[in-house]
Amino acid sequence: MKEFVISEAKTENTVLVGLITPEQSERQVKEYIDELEFLADTAGAVTVKKFYQKLDYPNQTTFVGKGKLQEIKEYVVEHDIGLVIFDDELSAKQMRNLEKELKIKILDRTSLILEIFAKRAQTAYAKTQVELAQYNYMLPRLTRLWTHLERQRGGSAMMRGPGETQLETDRRIILDKISKLKKDLADIDRQMSSQRKNRGKMVRVALVGYTNVGKSTLMNLLCKTDVFAENKLFATLDTTVRKMIINNLPFLLTDTVGFIRKLPTELIESFKSTLDEVREADILLHVVDISHPTFEDQIDVVNRTLSEIDKTPKPVIIVFNKIDLFTFVPKEDSDLTPRTRENISLDELKTTWMNRLPDNCIFISARNRTNLDELKGKMYERVKEIHVTRFPYNDFLFQDYDSGDDEL
Repeated sequence: MKEFVISEAKTENTVLVGLITPEQSERQVKEYIDELEFLADTAGAVTVKKFYQKLDYPNQTTFVGKGKLQEIKEYVVEHDIGLVIFDDELSAKQMRNLEKELKIKILDRTSLILEIFAKRAQTAYAKTQVELAQYNYMLPRLTRLWTHLERQRGGSAMMRGPGETQLETDRRIILDKISKLKKDLADIDRQMSSQRKNRGKMVRVALVGYTNVGKSTLMNLLCKTDVFAENKLFATLDTTVRKMIINNLPFLLTDTVGFIRKLPTELIESFKSTLDEVREADILLHVVDISHPTFEDQIDVVNRTLSEIDKTPKPVIIVFNKIDLFTFVPKEDSDLTPRTRENISLDELKTTWMNRLPDNCIFISARNRTNLDELKGKMYERVKEIHVTRFPYNDFLFQDYDSGDDEL
């Protein structure tokens, strides 16, 4: 798996490359590149330059045009750059040509995310999922650099046959690896499925949302637990399930991996069982970073990903987090240009489409513990509605919600 690794011995100076096409506007691409910079920082690289080019479609051989490639090459040589990251997925041909021309390490967005997942994976289950995703990513790119995979094999029965090319050997090695990893995951999946069944009919609430919106921080506050939380993308990969009790009402709260734009299909497939927690949830707490300038786009990304995972309608509470970080710049009366998102206050935002969700959304600050009691109240009411249908003889346990006595 060495091909993905960003050097940990020293900080790697990096340049980022984005393509402006009819499908991706200049504004969108700059937002994507800003996110790519955050991803690079999470992986341990330092971005020193961003390159953009307008093209109708990516160049089939080098992704960018010859002139832009020469510009990148000159900058790489002059500033001792060790890594170039492209915001879109590169083909094996593009990757090979770019490495030949620039003579340094090349990553695309997918391989960068896979690198981060590999670093963040803690449990054997998460590590197996990531390894499977990496091999699935490798398979169509075998013409690139995979020339030493034979070291992972042993025994005379697995030696290369007469006339078999190195590429065929590498392909067979990877297919063997994928087959074994899928079997290992299937075994773990059965164990996890049994664990979920053993939880009985308890109501399940799942925290979902874009990466780095504060799900794990909120989980820690609600359950008084110690889930790893950090201002980095994909701080949490492993699903965490905790029992929570509000006013004598028990239910399960689950923290899940965050979503992101252009999430590699290899990861969605590999993390199928992790996402099963979302499928089997009764209620979703969709956490949103309202301080982010494109939070509405992030909501759309999460909703699209959720629809791919599970098309069954579920009750959703939208939790607008980080209100303490929300900022805006009021327009002066003399400024006649159209207002942008940066000119709208939080109170004004609440009167837009959010005004149609009074019972299904709440504005909080997990860091400052603002409106947490109100959130628990909403959770209590939604969980109770489902709980009484499953346990109709437990009505005597419930009384009016009191925020002063809300959890164990």
